[in-house]
Amino acid sequence: MRKLVVMALVAAFAIFVVAGCGGSTPTDTAAMTDSSTPPAEQGVEVGGEMMLPSLNIVENASNAPNLTTLVKAVTAADLGETLSGPGPFTVFAPTNDAFAKVDPKTIDFLLDPKNVKDLASVLTYHVVPGALTSADLKDGDMLKTVEGDKLEIGVKGDQITVNGNKVETADVIDSNGVSFVIDGVLTPPAK
Repeated sequence: MRKLVVMALVAAFAIFVVAGCGGSTPTDTAAMTDSSTPPAEQGVEVGGEMMLPSLNIVENASNAPNLTTLVKAVTAADLGETLSGPGPFTVFAPTNDAFAKVDPKTIDFLLDPKNVKDLASVLTYHVVPGALTSADLKDGDMLKTVEGDKLEIGVKGDQITVNGNKVETADVIDSNGVSFVIDGVLTPPAK
């Protein structure tokens, strides 16, 4: 009796294995591929480096060689943790060339630790709550920033501007939002 039960279990197991294979043969390459391997991430190139959707805003910016001044400023303002958080955020990220257009005395003033509130104000003026892509932006839009003032969006054909500054790279998808690389530093209105 025991031998009969064992043989029945072996037969059932064999049927299960054959049914589970779905009739595929070893030459069926689709059945042999590891479906747990994710496809290569699609990203956007910034400064010659690929920005990946699996990385947050700060991680992607830190990988872009043309955004080092911005990353230094974010670190000095102690905003790295916030911009690495869940968000979502839309960030208008000035390039190193954009910062080079700003008077060096102004940069030195903003990077002085005793002026961290002023630096944070300038930086948060570059951040809008929510994840907006170029498809969401319309000519004449006024976007309220985390700093509290508004940014004016311009759209002419494929060219997007933010307070008159050109967007060089749009729709950098980050794990916690969207970034746009811009050619100028945005300054909040004087209060």
